[in-house]
Amino acid sequence: MIDVKLLTLLKVYETGNYTRAAEQLSLTQPAVSQHIKQIEKELNTSLFVRSGGKIRPTPDGKLVIEYAERVFSLYENLQQALRDQQRSIERLRVGITHTSESNVVTEVLAKYAGQNENLSITIQTDTINNLYAMLKNYKIDIAIVEGAVQDPSINSIMLDTDFLVCAVSNESPLAKQSIVTLDELKRERLILRLPSSGTRNLFAAHLESRNISIDEFNVTLEVDNIATIKDLIRRNYGVSILPRSACMDELKKGKMTVLPIENLSMIREMNILYHKSFRHADILQDIVRIYNESVRFYKNGGQRGENHAHTLYQ
Repeated sequence: MIDVKLLTLLKVYETGNYTRAAEQLSLTQPAVSQHIKQIEKELNTSLFVRSGGKIRPTPDGKLVIEYAERVFSLYENLQQALRDQQRSIERLRVGITHTSESNVVTEVLAKYAGQNENLSITIQTDTINNLYAMLKNYKIDIAIVEGAVQDPSINSIMLDTDFLVCAVSNESPLAKQSIVTLDELKRERLILRLPSSGTRNLFAAHLESRNISIDEFNVTLEVDNIATIKDLIRRNYGVSILPRSACMDELKKGKMTVLPIENLSMIREMNILYHKSFRHADILQDIVRIYNESVRFYKNGGQRGENHAHTLYQ
């Protein structure tokens, strides 16, 4: 059903070389070149240029490749949907950020899968930008991310609001306080997410709004994994700036204390993103319902250090 020329296009892009693409497709090199020329003629544009000894896509070529990837993803989705329908199985591919992986979201998805025996859920964790690209290319069905996306082709449901806090060990002198100042924070060993993370960028942006650079802080460690950061905090190797939602389990079990930062209100939305063509609104409603139930459970569970932070879920 898919034009073989599109497969050739993607293979040339993947290999950056007509000859290697021909070898992997079991075609001749002239046949590969002809496929690319035919697409260029049909679309009246140039797809590739030679740069540094390698074939690279033009701006138009990048756009064509993006749509070609969507075509393949949709076709794979169709094949999977037909197989699932024959077996009476529903499949949901969910993309979540590293922050979502560390909060109640994964528990919610596990609960939902447990309540629906014919449902299979696949969870992929990645950065917000990568998840957005995967969603646009139909490689995932929904994405649960922090922040909003301005794209008319993508719908969203707000799952919650979250805010950043200073997370400290229960043994830290700061744990006895009700709030932490920026000057106090500058004297602490700071463990931060990588510069590419949304959490890190939100913190840096709020500092910059007050004419403060993140370089003024004693950043001793940069770690991508939130679970690792929390483990280091619990063992009093430093303090960190984390989403309040990512610390819920530790707070419930009394393993950590979180503090608001004076004069910094770092609030952001948590949203479920999905294509307008997504046909299972009931699944989204169920996820939101189970999420709210889980949040109420954590909120009512009693948390050490709860008085040291604003309540996330009012």
